[in-house]
Amino acid sequence: MLEVADIFRLHGPEYRAKFSTRMLPSHQRAMQDIEDCRTESLGGQLYYCAQCDQQRYSYHSCKNRHCPKCQNERANEWLQEQKELLLPTHHFLVTFTLPAELRALARSHQKTIYNLLFRTSAQALQQLAQDPRFVGARLGMVGVLHTWTRQLLYHPHVHYIVTGGGLTDDRRWVSARKDFLVPVKALSPIFAAKFRDELKKSELFPLVKAHVWRKNWVVHSEPVGSGVQAFKYLAPYIFRVALSNNRLHNLHDGQVTFSYKESATDQLKRCTVTAEEFIRRFLQHLLPHRFIKVRYYGLLSPAHRQLLQQARQLLSASTSKLKPEDLKTTKPLALLSCPHCGAPLTLLRPLTPTARAP
Repeated sequence: MLEVADIFRLHGPEYRAKFSTRMLPSHQRAMQDIEDCRTESLGGQLYYCAQCDQQRYSYHSCKNRHCPKCQNERANEWLQEQKELLLPTHHFLVTFTLPAELRALARSHQKTIYNLLFRTSAQALQQLAQDPRFVGARLGMVGVLHTWTRQLLYHPHVHYIVTGGGLTDDRRWVSARKDFLVPVKALSPIFAAKFRDELKKSELFPLVKAHVWRKNWVVHSEPVGSGVQAFKYLAPYIFRVALSNNRLHNLHDGQVTFSYKESATDQLKRCTVTAEEFIRRFLQHLLPHRFIKVRYYGLLSPAHRQLLQQARQLLSASTSKLKPEDLKTTKPLALLSCPHCGAPLTLLRPLTPTARAP
């Protein structure tokens, strides 16, 4: 099966030679890690399967959070952790999208713009929700940054899973309607204004044209029931990179073909680009070093866990009502088993890493 690592190994040297002076060190490191992942470069263990009478090599993973082979297994762990936060109430999925005119600025100043996107969108939603005409209370919010479209184009936005109600200042639980949280037409200008005011504090503000602040910024809200399915929907985005290996179809004459699902029709289609363009699209979704792409606000903020417990008590329920399988995406991978017959493997010896390419 074709992998991102294969494309990097074959076309990465040419890409680095052409753009090395403009590439971030983190991008070069990610490419190297992905190329080396689960190869003899990182070492590993040699096992023996008695049933097959064969030796099996198991190489170490690179653990880079942008590697297609390293992150998917962590989704279930994160989902299980959310059971401690998920309140027994209805939820909404609210999405804030950065205008197209700001995408070039965001790509060049990712940490600054992504932080502002998180902070101002969360503030805008909390502010409007606390209006007594709508909820009149503090919400609980989990936000996840997402930067790509299905064709790997750059499209930064934040998804929030939001409680369908909140805690008032006098510690009462107030529920929102099942089908309506806040008016997005009112939320959009609040979001834009807060982003503008925060950006004014930086040297980047003069780079934005005035008409950007007058246009309608895209905000979308929809009910998602108990929130379990929404968490399942977001979990892969947290631990999956822009494109998984199973979407790659072929690499031929310097052209990469991958599949994507068209959102309007839900039909599976294919996209073919040059290897250079594929690498460029992939790398633009790598996050800044140590950037936190999942953030908690309001009742779900670590600083407000006491309020969260009060809300849970007021709702007279417990997250223990969730079945263990409710927050699970895939079965965990079997450990130390033969990939051919499934029999237990016996460790023969560790494998020393080889020298990595400079």
